[in-house]
Amino acid sequence: MILAAGRGERMRPLTDHTPKPLLRVGDKPLIVWHIERLAAAGFTQLVINHAYLGHRIEACLGDGKAFGVQIRYSPEAIALETAGGIANALPLLGDGPFLVVSGDVYCPLDYVPTVARGLSRLTTGKLAHLVLVPNPPHHPEGDFVLDMGGTLSLEAGAERWTYSGIGLFRPEFFSGVPANQKTPLREVLRRAIQAGRVSGEVFKGRWEDVGTPERLATLDNELTSALQIPDQPPLQATRHEQSAEPGRPVDD
Repeated sequence: MILAAGRGERMRPLTDHTPKPLLRVGDKPLIVWHIERLAAAGFTQLVINHAYLGHRIEACLGDGKAFGVQIRYSPEAIALETAGGIANALPLLGDGPFLVVSGDVYCPLDYVPTVARGLSRLTTGKLAHLVLVPNPPHHPEGDFVLDMGGTLSLEAGAERWTYSGIGLFRPEFFSGVPANQKTPLREVLRRAIQAGRVSGEVFKGRWEDVGTPERLATLDNELTSALQIPDQPPLQATRHEQSAEPGRPVDD
């Protein structure tokens, strides 16, 4: 499941006419980087939730055939936040574990070994397996402690890591979350962590929470340079023409 329902208030005015997941970085919309990487890892069934300008997301991505996947959508009349949005999409996600990817991060993670490790941990009674990253400058306090056994804790004074926005979950993790009610992920995670039922691993590769126009522009320039894409119009000028919130405290 790719989370794509956020309004992107911090990204305005870029998101006034374009949903945040469709903002371009490099040569494609941010969400397409996720879809292509998931497809390359063997995922064939994707669920994408949306709220703000969701029709543009559907118009841009279609049924997923262009990417070699099947996309189903979970529309929300109002954004239900992370836990609420996932709970609302559970009927589309099936009875087994599923991967969740925040649509507003960039992370060239190799999903195959990560999912294999996560599934192994979920068979031991864990409800979730999170990918953690080193704390970025805009979130220096981090989110969670990872002990030597790979289990997350909230221990005070220990080294903390930041939740990347990527995790593997069992449906039961969301069993107490109302399907049509705004529910942030923070408290649901805290309860499961306190019960010792969340594992994790650290990814130290490239990761970016694309949460501000400045970080978007930096990533866009980096990828454009790496791809050797010819000069394009300034970032701001192209946003309205497109047809078509990780790295921050864990609360949505």
